Amino acid sequence: MRFPRLALHLAAAAEDAGHTALVIDVDPQATASQWAAWRKDAPPVVIDSAPPRLAAKIEQAMSQGAEFIVIDTPPHADSAASAAVEVADLVLIPCRPSAFDLAAIKTTASLIKMRGKPAFVVFTAGSPTAPRMYEEATQLVESYGLNACPYIIADRAVFRHAAAEGKTAMEIEPKSKASDEVRLLYKWTCKHVNMQSSRKRRARLRTH
Repeated sequence: MRFPRLALHLAAAAEDAGHTALVIDVDPQATASQWAAWRKDAPPVVIDSAPPRLAAKIEQAMSQGAEFIVIDTPPHADSAASAAVEVADLVLIPCRPSAFDLAAIKTTASLIKMRGKPAFVVFTAGSPTAPRMYEEATQLVESYGLNACPYIIADRAVFRHAAAEGKTAMEIEPKSKASDEVRLLYKWTCKHVNMQSSRKRRARLRTH
């Protein structure tokens, strides 16, 4: 997953639904890790990992109770992205619904096809009222041999406000369209990894 906002919101949605979530930050820019530092002890937990250690970190986290793990990768197909695809059950590729942005994911699409992993492009940061734009973007995605996720995360001010405060849209405006979009995408993601979307709260994840 190449877009910290989406990775963090999906993990937060999992926590809200009663799951123990974890974000593993393999992006050298460490945006997710910085967001977690602003939040201090508030979930979800965010840890970093070097690409060669990713599989071991996931195994350790699962043994400590992690149920929903999101890997935040750099916005290009490098060794970190390759390592993430290798261990992922589902690959989500956040991308703006424009020809220029979509052209940049061709290399990622090739990497995913080589690994044979289920993958979807999630349109992000686009207008919430431009259906034709999303139809054209979907056609372009399909020409790369990928599928478009049926749910989008539109460009909404609450996401920017939340990021500036180290929070999520659900924490700032829980009844907003932005929060609804995140929850719909989270539930859809759970279906694709054969996971129940909600459950009773379990103990917090402890990492060392």
